[in-house]
Formats: sequence, C-alpha cells, structure tokens
Amino acid sequence: MIMKTTTININEAKTHLSKFARRVKKGERFILCDRNKPFAEIRPLQLTSEGRRPFGMAAGKIHLPDNFNAPDREVERLFEGTSQT
Repeated sequence: MIMKTTTININEAKTHLSKFARRVKKGERFILCDRNKPFAEIRPLQLTSEGRRPFGMAAGKIHLPDNFNAPDREVERLFEGTSQT
C-alpha cells in the first residue's frame, strides 16, 4: 500500500491534531518538522489481525557478537569480590 506523505510543522500539528489523527487512521503519513526541519514521522501502525504490533519488527537490524552470552571474567570477579590478578 502506498501512503500519501504530507509535511507539517509542529505548530500546525498541535493546532489541528484531531484532523491529522483522522487522516493517519485513513492511511496517510506525515513528516513532522520544527522550523521546516524534519525530525519525526507519524504513520499508521502495522497491526496483526488481533490488533497487535507484529513480533520481530527489528529482525535483521540488531547484530550481537558470537560471544554475546560468554562469561565476562571481569564482571564475575566484581561479583565474587576477588581482585584482578
């Protein structure tokens, strides 16, 4: 689905929030600006048939090192109260 995109300034958004909310519900997307500089996007949520946000929306965007779950000896020493040697 291709959404229509409109740029609005923050004062306009504050003044006409209800109007813009109705348009978002119909599928329109807004780029919110502060003194004509874009800083946020307002768009409809992509919901599942149960009305929930889909699980896994960040899939592929977060990368952990292979040793992410490996023990950290320095942290272990801090918990054990032993000195570094």
